[in-house]
Amino acid sequence: MLKLAVAAAATATFVFASGSALADTASANFQVKMTIVRSCSVTAGNASDISLGTTVQPTATNQTGNNTISVTCSKTTPYTVGLLPSSTNGGTTDGTGAMSSVANSATNTDKVPYALYSNAGNTIVWGNTIGTGANVVGGTGTGAAITHTVYAKNTNANFTPDSYADTVTVTVTY
Repeated sequence: MLKLAVAAAATATFVFASGSALADTASANFQVKMTIVRSCSVTAGNASDISLGTTVQPTATNQTGNNTISVTCSKTTPYTVGLLPSSTNGGTTDGTGAMSSVANSATNTDKVPYALYSNAGNTIVWGNTIGTGANVVGGTGTGAAITHTVYAKNTNANFTPDSYADTVTVTVTY
């Protein structure tokens, strides 16, 4: 019986000793971190091509057309979109360029001039100049695609009958 009482007392002491040791705590903190960097992307390409249509010589008139480009930037990221016609055909940062013959460039050296605009009335030139005298289009990113309409107008269509084209570079600065 004495052995049973000693065993019970030893067990009780161990249980109480264990219980009081578990009552003390120590704490530390850690952080969950992440860095989000701003970014932008632009979608242009064949789907964004602007067709100025077909015209008949010698009664050719100026032609207009438009299409959209999409810009996706991180939330609250300010950006500008610049358009630069090909320098090969005399394009400039003021949004004016020229289209050259697609199939007969060796024999047809005509250059059909055109200009890019940011409004349907073709009065606000859209080029690639940032800062003083800026002619770019701006916005603020939302994390979703934002579309911008580009308008084009050729300034004279009295040229050799042919198919003409030019390449415009779209630059997003953020």
